[in-house]
Amino acid sequence: MDIDLAGVEALIRDIPDFPAPGVLFKDITPVLANPAALDFVVRDLAMAFSDDEIEVVVGIEARGFILATPVAIEMGIGFVPIRKPGKLPHAVETETYDLEYGTDTLEVHTDAIEPGQRVLIVDDVIATGGTAAAAIRLIERLGGQVAGIAVFIDLAFLGGKAKLGEAPFHASVRYD
Repeated sequence: MDIDLAGVEALIRDIPDFPAPGVLFKDITPVLANPAALDFVVRDLAMAFSDDEIEVVVGIEARGFILATPVAIEMGIGFVPIRKPGKLPHAVETETYDLEYGTDTLEVHTDAIEPGQRVLIVDDVIATGGTAAAAIRLIERLGGQVAGIAVFIDLAFLGGKAKLGEAPFHASVRYD
């Protein structure tokens, strides 16, 4: 079964007041459940950076893993997880970042990114950009070069892309 971008967008559900009152949540689970739609998104994210000599794909916990792993497979390269604290068994580099009400922390293995390695960050959604910006800092601290950022959905009205610096950016779907 073939699908195009409009067909993928039609599968994204709006869930009002989740996870908090006043938030309109973009539910991607119907896209993930549809093999043609999932394949479309994975190929779209991979193709956006197919000419950029990407050497490894980084996925951000948790839903970023769902897309980053098949993107890495599509590109024929490896996958590196960036996780919440206490989930990685080896030595880690840590980055704490601000949330609207508090802070959060991300970790990556210290040997996961080689100096000079060209990295593609993949995530499901970019909202305020705090998580992706923290991932960029982790990758750069390990000596990696962020060669691109690919997300399924850009909630552009929240301005998150502005926090990501100069790295090339691609979103399959954008909400202004």
